[in-house]
Amino acid sequence: MNANLVAIFLSRHAGHEAKPALLWNGETVCTFGELPAAIGRYRAALAQLGVKQGDRVMLKAENSPHFALTYLAVLASGATFVPLNPAYTPSEVALLVEDADPVLLVHSAATAVPPDDGVIARATLEADGSGSLTRLAEGLEPDVSVAEMAETDLAAILFTSGTTGRPKGAMLMHRNLSSNVAALHEAWRFSDADSILHTLPLFHAHGLFVALHLGLYSAATVHLLGRFDAAKAVALLPTVSVFMGVPTFYTRLLDREDFTREATAGIRLFVCGSAPLLPSVFATFEERTGQRILERYGMTEAVMITSNLYEQDGRIAGTVGYPLPGVELRVVGGAGRQELPPGEVGEVEIRGPNLCAGYWRRPEATAEAIGPDGFFVTGDTGFRDASGRLTIAGRSKDLIISGGFNIYPAELEMVLAEVAGVTDVAIIGVPHPDFGEAVVAVVTAERPDMDPALIEAVAAEKLARFKQPKAIRIVPEFPRNAMGKVLKAELRQQFAGLFS
Repeated sequence: MNANLVAIFLSRHAGHEAKPALLWNGETVCTFGELPAAIGRYRAALAQLGVKQGDRVMLKAENSPHFALTYLAVLASGATFVPLNPAYTPSEVALLVEDADPVLLVHSAATAVPPDDGVIARATLEADGSGSLTRLAEGLEPDVSVAEMAETDLAAILFTSGTTGRPKGAMLMHRNLSSNVAALHEAWRFSDADSILHTLPLFHAHGLFVALHLGLYSAATVHLLGRFDAAKAVALLPTVSVFMGVPTFYTRLLDREDFTREATAGIRLFVCGSAPLLPSVFATFEERTGQRILERYGMTEAVMITSNLYEQDGRIAGTVGYPLPGVELRVVGGAGRQELPPGEVGEVEIRGPNLCAGYWRRPEATAEAIGPDGFFVTGDTGFRDASGRLTIAGRSKDLIISGGFNIYPAELEMVLAEVAGVTDVAIIGVPHPDFGEAVVAVVTAERPDMDPALIEAVAAEKLARFKQPKAIRIVPEFPRNAMGKVLKAELRQQFAGLFS
């Protein structure tokens, strides 16, 4: 059987030929019956540009149906897809081009890329269809064949953010992606009756490997938007059954008066991930809509790892649920990295068919991350309850050791986010002459002149003294990445001199 992910998708569309597969801003791009030819035209265009099985194709562009079709054409060609954040600078792109060694760089005209040195082929891709790749594809006969691939053949290389050094390219195999979408299809009860409102960036694993894949695997229509827009989302919610987002999306929806129980009545599933969701947002959302958001846990190297249960009462605020089918998870600690009992915080490690093959051309990094027993060190800390449900405490690198005590930022953030007037909290550790590190609470608030004493009072009441912030700073906004995660490394740098 052909393990190519595109072959798996297309095999599941029988009987749905007339159903829209992809909508762009409300307009049908193609039906499931038309999808093979739509992919095939881009496959033919890639072949004209010199792309062969085993090559790498790099894409740096905003969301569009042409992005999705190019991605599927790359996989159908047996090539490897390498998406880049459109916000990367030319120097960042040059570094990744050198690393990935693609045969083709596809980009929108507006996004920054290094000067063309003639070494690799180039093509443009525009949301309005005016790019050179789309024009070429539209003039060609579609190649509807799908390259024969093994489960362990590469499908994509996704570069990590590189906040701790040179970016690493996670090598995702076809089986990683097919096993993960099958597990999510089962866990989240997808069917061909679904339709998905897709406002996530396609260059990211959440948008590409979760939202888009679930639509293609389930024969569910994908309503794609260029980016998240709260007004557009509210208007479209009555036309779909599933919405996937990040915490920022949900807070923006809750800011709107027209985001009501009536507007969400047809949605069976709201999913949130890529950054922690505050329990207060979870509670407000449930009060407003009568539904609980389903939180899950994933990462570039393994796509989705855990999920809260589908049933409404199986969705618990602040937790990320249980390992998906086929995924093993353990929480370890101590010198011997022994598995810890329920309730104890340690490092989260995973193993399963969703786990990437390692890091592209980085054998040392691969060996450091994946142990001899096949378990991957996620870099996250957390604990499991007696039933096995996982709660994430934070990133290992964000752990604060103050006066010899381990302090996990997520615990403090959940407490302080409940203070009236606080909109978000980031807990960081900065150098301190006596304690080694000191806890600093960086806060965004409804009012810029909020009195830090209000936060101090709650910290004193609810946190042990060693956990209480030694400084509180109120800022207009946090630095964030494209998926809404707070860039704590930038905050640590900004406030590094507080106690020096």
